[in-house]
Amino acid sequence: MVALRIIFRIAEIIAGWVEAKGCIINEKDCMDHSPLGWAARNGDEEEVKILLDRGDIDPDKEGDDGRTPLVLAAYNGHEGVVKILLGREDVNPNKSDNRGKTALFYASENGHEGVVKILLGRGDVNPNKTDNLGRTPLLVAAFKQREGVVRQLLARRDVDPNRTNNGGQTPLWCATRRRYEGVMEILLGRDDVNPNKPGPNGETPLWWAVRKGYHRVVKLLLRRGDINPDKLNHTGQTPLSWAAENGYSGVVEILLGRDDVNPNRPDGQGRTPLLLAALNGNERMLKILLGRGDVNPEEPDDEGRTPLIYAAWNGHEGVVEMLLGCGDVDPNKSDNYGLTPLGWAADHGREGVVKLLLRRDNVNPNRPDEQGRTPLLMAARRGHEKVVKILLGREDIDPNKPDNYGQTPLWYAAENRHAGVVALLQPQTSATYGAALA
Repeated sequence: MVALRIIFRIAEIIAGWVEAKGCIINEKDCMDHSPLGWAARNGDEEEVKILLDRGDIDPDKEGDDGRTPLVLAAYNGHEGVVKILLGREDVNPNKSDNRGKTALFYASENGHEGVVKILLGRGDVNPNKTDNLGRTPLLVAAFKQREGVVRQLLARRDVDPNRTNNGGQTPLWCATRRRYEGVMEILLGRDDVNPNKPGPNGETPLWWAVRKGYHRVVKLLLRRGDINPDKLNHTGQTPLSWAAENGYSGVVEILLGRDDVNPNRPDGQGRTPLLLAALNGNERMLKILLGRGDVNPEEPDDEGRTPLIYAAWNGHEGVVEMLLGCGDVDPNKSDNYGLTPLGWAADHGREGVVKLLLRRDNVNPNRPDEQGRTPLLMAARRGHEKVVKILLGREDIDPNKPDNYGQTPLWYAAENRHAGVVALLQPQTSATYGAALA
């Protein structure tokens, strides 16, 4: 009761003030709003009615920020005030403020569904009018996760669901980026929503979700039959390739479950998803990929390097074991420069990998690269004593085999002053390199 008496008293004061002679009813205060603007902002319907009864009131008077009473009422979700103002013929429902935002824009942005419904009920309200950033009411509603507003706007046939902002983002792209699955489902339910329309940097919604590893979003997008799951990005990678490289197992499993995804499709450097998983030592990813019967575990990249070579090079023992367990993997297959997995492992001092490879009966421990360098020579020149010792433990190792320049493992070890390696090699060689050691 006290609150009601206060409201009625305020209304009486305003009525007296309005009737007072010389009152400049449209004048703005220090906060840049007229009396009507303040009343609309606060949702005071009685005050709004009293003020509008004056013949000299301007119902579309803007503040310094460009906001009209209607925009202020819509911003704050005051449905009653919005109805009152829209009942006037001299109120422009499409008038925007200094930021280009209309009453519908603010109502959509703030999720005021009742105000949105009232505004959309007017045939003269433009639902596609953009703000200064090029954002439509639909786009900002999608960006703010206003599902009810998104439904209301899409019920209008004249709403463009694919219109981009100044940054090239569509409503679907924005919802995908923020992982708003509810908004995405609403948008993807529309046949006229283009799910392949790229956003910034040419990325489609699917590519954005894949790049971030959002497997639930990926799954949701791929329900649409018109999305290409094998589309290359600007670097020549497929979604599967990217997901495999970055360890997004959830995304990889979803993509491999589709018949229209090529699991062997290489990137711009000829690297397959399996090769990238092997390079990074991701055993779980490798297991998932090898679970597809049509994945080639020996497909090389543009340098001729196989998954086994990269795993050996980087010392990923678990991956090496998995690949050696594939019957169709050749452990002696070399790259474009003649280097075998054993050669790479020896060159980088990968003792565990060297042991794994030498357990295979069909591994040639003396196979040279194109410069005639054997695995032993590679290990000796780098000073990898443990690898040299492992290799010398083989009866079929030739410790004197020179490269194309006539230099032996001992010569390289002496030249590079690897005393420990020299000590291992000297007893097994027939030549003396005192001069090199001097």
